[in-house]
Amino acid sequence: MKTLSLAIATILVTAPFARANATDADFVLKAGQAGLAEVALGNDASALGKSDAVKHFGQRMATDHSGANEKLKAAAASGGFKVPQEASAEQKATEMELKAMSGAAFDKAYAAQAVKDHQGAVALFDDEATTGKDANLKAFASATLPTLKEHLKMAEDLAAATGK
Repeated sequence: MKTLSLAIATILVTAPFARANATDADFVLKAGQAGLAEVALGNDASALGKSDAVKHFGQRMATDHSGANEKLKAAAASGGFKVPQEASAEQKATEMELKAMSGAAFDKAYAAQAVKDHQGAVALFDDEATTGKDANLKAFASATLPTLKEHLKMAEDLAAATGK
């Protein structure tokens, strides 16, 4: 009976930490997948965009998110978190849908997707910055958040210019 009580006490004491780690691990998964998707979509926009604005925005996304992906790897490694190696199936499907488009239709759809993706990223990073438990991940999220907010504003402007 003492063994069972000790086991239950151990579970009750460690449960909050398990949730915290799961939350941080979920952040690493989602942020990693989103970063990889942004690089892929940014490269697509650079190649497939009709307007110079879309091409330049796509290049900026590929460059900025490549850098952020490397910083995420470093922050995650210190806490033993595994960073994904590819975007989610849904993100890959979205990329394929966009790649099937061309011209103004691509520009409009890409800009709208960039707004949606960056709204989600801002919320994800804000949540980690305020409620995350891993100090390195919180610091990474806090440091990256201003750039993501800037990306969101740029994406909103691009969407307006492409006829959202």
